[in-house]
Amino acid sequence: MSKAVRIGKIFIGGGNPITIQSMTNTDTSDVERTIQQIKMLQEAGCDIVRVAVPDFDSAKAIKSIKDHIDIPIVADIHFDHRLAIEAIKSGADKIRINPGNIGEDWKIEELVKVAKEFQIPIRVGSNIGSLRKEFESRYDRTTALAESALYEVRLLERLEFFDIVISVKSSDVIETIKANEYIVQRVDYPIHLGITEAGIYETSIVKSSVGIGYLLLKGIGDTIRVSIAGDPIREIYIARKLLVSLHLRKGGQVIACPTCARSEIDVEEIAKSIETLVENTDLTVAVMGCVVNGIGEGRHADIGIAGTKGGAAIFKEGRIIKTVKKEYIYDELLNLIKKSRS
Repeated sequence: MSKAVRIGKIFIGGGNPITIQSMTNTDTSDVERTIQQIKMLQEAGCDIVRVAVPDFDSAKAIKSIKDHIDIPIVADIHFDHRLAIEAIKSGADKIRINPGNIGEDWKIEELVKVAKEFQIPIRVGSNIGSLRKEFESRYDRTTALAESALYEVRLLERLEFFDIVISVKSSDVIETIKANEYIVQRVDYPIHLGITEAGIYETSIVKSSVGIGYLLLKGIGDTIRVSIAGDPIREIYIARKLLVSLHLRKGGQVIACPTCARSEIDVEEIAKSIETLVENTDLTVAVMGCVVNGIGEGRHADIGIAGTKGGAAIFKEGRIIKTVKKEYIYDELLNLIKKSRS
């Protein structure tokens, strides 16, 4: 088990629940828009949010942002350690740096002094785009990825700093898996999981589910981000579904048959229409196209429907409770979901 590290009011590692992270895509110095997006992310289920800090205006903006949000905020730093120091002084709950682009070790030492003073953890992150140059020529890509992060860990440890979170990411799923397996054999700090630059929606879902899911099933990982190009809100929805599917978080889900020529109802449309209603519950709702296998396959669901010639059979815990015409299917499901939630 990894050690526990506190980020604001949340602990990661140490057997604590897996947390979900995302990152704003607003200009951090645009305080109003950034606050708005953070609140939307939190409402969707985000536990920890990261903001880009490319300049001092962004670092200083963290103070104003913190006054209006109720979620730990991580400052994402590249190239300039002074930005990390300013972000800490402005109220950042964690700092994220990449080992390959901060520069000389003395800069890390200066950052550590301030992080110690304010008791702020540091996430050491490496990805294929930010490896230490000497490791790129010495090791294969996977080992270079892991050793780049471990170099920074060892430096922090020499400075007697131990509030560390580690992240090693590649856009390649197998590289990410192997690098994280390499890391956990050598240190016990909390691990942040993700597939970096995973791509657009569908591609990211596949790569993230395989990479993050595999590692979580191996007991590796304490906090996750599903990286999707575009709207970060979608990252939260997928991350939640991923954790629910692995039984690592409670949450509702809609199960639906793949449809065939026997389908009597529009399975996809009905499933989509109720999905958001079910997500924030502990319910499993089955939408099945026909009664041939539908009731049997959906019998473990709390609520379900199976298409019939005239409409649908409504069942609860595998037992048919009524049949309804097609025009009443949605209303009937909605009522059952509401009653089950109350």
